[in-house]
Amino acid sequence: MRLRPAVADRPKVLAPVAGRPFVAHLLAQLEAAGVRDVVLCTGYGGDQVHAALGERHGAVTLRYSREPAPLGTGGALRLAAPLIAGPTALVLNGDSFCDVELRDAWAAHCAHGAEGTLVLTDVPDPSRYGRVEVDPSGAVRGFHEKDGARGPGLINAGVYLLARDLLRAIPSSAPCSFEREVLPAWCDGRLRGYVTRGRFVDIGTPESYASATTLLAEEG
Repeated sequence: MRLRPAVADRPKVLAPVAGRPFVAHLLAQLEAAGVRDVVLCTGYGGDQVHAALGERHGAVTLRYSREPAPLGTGGALRLAAPLIAGPTALVLNGDSFCDVELRDAWAAHCAHGAEGTLVLTDVPDPSRYGRVEVDPSGAVRGFHEKDGARGPGLINAGVYLLARDLLRAIPSSAPCSFEREVLPAWCDGRLRGYVTRGRFVDIGTPESYASATTLLAEEG
């Protein structure tokens, strides 16, 4: 709804950014990291997404998990879980981009043997996104929405490495939010943070959408 003044006729992932749909930049990032199989979780405007992207993006094979009804971000991941072939899934939000070396995040995930790794980035003011609490060992211990704390802090960059079994354990009985309901339940030692200094941008507001155009034009 917030982005509607800028993009009124298509789902947010198809918003034009630096000459191509926003989701195409995410697919290019995945392709560059060696990913060859992608499952796209679609809901509103899913037909448009399929028509725009088809079955391949460069060397990447595209498959689709279409919600029959709104399931929330957690429910959408649970629905897609049977389509994941390997033991670990790399999950990206469809409305944000983080300039992170995905291979390095994967190496850190494997080195620690974590069930889940959450990519974090440091921002001057995390109040819009919510602050992520990480203990000295690197374990994620909490998510704090608008806690009043001032100064820089770590935020969720919307990039995750997750054991397939974690996704399969998401309740399927009702719609749920991955960010507000599922992730906090995993702050019991199952999640580790991986901090990147790469730039982060989302397209959730007209202002940040304009910033994304600048960043991704620079990324090429």
